[in-house]
Amino acid sequence: MPVNLDKHAKAGKPYYLALGLEGSANKLGVGVIKHHLGQLSETNRAEILSNVRDTYVTPPGEGFLPRDTARHHRNWVVRIIKRSLKEANIDRKDLDCICFTQGPGMGAPLQSVVIAARTVAQLWDLPLVGVNHCVGHIEMGREITNAQNPVVLYVSGGNTQVIAYSRQRYRIFGETLDIAIGNCLDRFARTLRIPNEPAPGYNIEQMAKKGKHLVPLPYTVKGMDLSMSGILAHIDLLAKDLFSNNKNKKLIDDETGELITPEDLCFSLQETLFSMLVEITERAMAHVQSNQVLIVGG
Repeated sequence: MPVNLDKHAKAGKPYYLALGLEGSANKLGVGVIKHHLGQLSETNRAEILSNVRDTYVTPPGEGFLPRDTARHHRNWVVRIIKRSLKEANIDRKDLDCICFTQGPGMGAPLQSVVIAARTVAQLWDLPLVGVNHCVGHIEMGREITNAQNPVVLYVSGGNTQVIAYSRQRYRIFGETLDIAIGNCLDRFARTLRIPNEPAPGYNIEQMAKKGKHLVPLPYTVKGMDLSMSGILAHIDLLAKDLFSNNKNKKLIDDETGELITPEDLCFSLQETLFSMLVEITERAMAHVQSNQVLIVGG
């Protein structure tokens, strides 16, 4: 149910300002959102006044540990808050509330952000609002795009779900049965020792653009659910054989006889995973009779 912000805003203000802190994984973000009140809210969508982020990046071939990620967030959160307020061109006295990611996410990083948000709310005497990470992604996407009844494809490092709004709540119509697509891409990037900056998935995409050969990979879809652990295990073995110069017929293209490259593996993994996502999303669209798709996550 939508919250009536008119009742919570400071007297005389035609808008409501919320400062949000997000740190459920290795990316720390602080943003300021402006919500118009009264009649203005009927014709004006929310405005993003600032969206400042800093990412904890590890060396190629390594993932990020919760403890180290939490330390990064603690070290940077004050600076990011100051930069966010400066970018939004507002003073802390203009704010109406402090929001923070309540979950889901990695425990230690989440705790660091919760403590920071609670401290700021107490110091500035502002209400503190916990936000569900998944719902926040969806609602922000709907606000920006003005989508009315979308099927939501929620993809990130920890989530792969097909969601739609039905009977007064968001419902999951399909999801991964094991690992998330972001986790799959990140782990394969570590196998290839691809740099983690700016993001493993982005770097895989750039390599995939140079791929020429599509390597057959397991394709596992059941209804609106999918599985990616088998795909990752299979392509990991191919990559290890490629780097070890082991003879493997699957590393030779059937048509050209050319040796498969790391770029071909990235292209094949991306195409296979994305095809699976398209299939389950289209199936959900038919099921709930929607012609809109909203892709969210991070």
